[in-house]
Amino acid sequence: MRVRPATRDDIPYILRLEQQSPNAAHWTEQQYRQAFEREGPERLVLVAEAPLESVPETNDDPRSVRMGFLVARHLAPEWELENIVVAESDRRKGTGKRLLDSLLAAARETNSEALLLEVRESNAAAVAFYEKAGFERAGRRKSYYVNPMENAVLYRYRVL
Repeated sequence: MRVRPATRDDIPYILRLEQQSPNAAHWTEQQYRQAFEREGPERLVLVAEAPLESVPETNDDPRSVRMGFLVARHLAPEWELENIVVAESDRRKGTGKRLLDSLLAAARETNSEALLLEVRESNAAAVAFYEKAGFERAGRRKSYYVNPMENAVLYRYRVL
């Protein structure tokens, strides 16, 4: 597996992965396109993909299989993890950790102080993942999410 910067050509795969994950932040195609624009806040979009030799013959893209992606926004001196999705078949295999480690490397390179995120209170797998990675609870937003209505737990990772 490798993690690389995403391109606009990855958007169809990103949308497909996101739509298969009910706990993901659901963005429109236009919102993903905007993540690649130079105007507005700096964003980092990463894709985790399988190496060429492990691509199944039935895959619709002969170059690789996208296993996950991450979108983060940089507002110095902090980064905000806006979305991270790993294909169900690739969960608990290190894909999410590799994506998160790549974001943390970018945060260090930009001399950032912290990485922030929020997660649904009921998303036990994500909560465990972030806490194992060293994130600390920083607060709570009551009724932040809709469909269904739910609280958000805020997390902070001190980079420096």
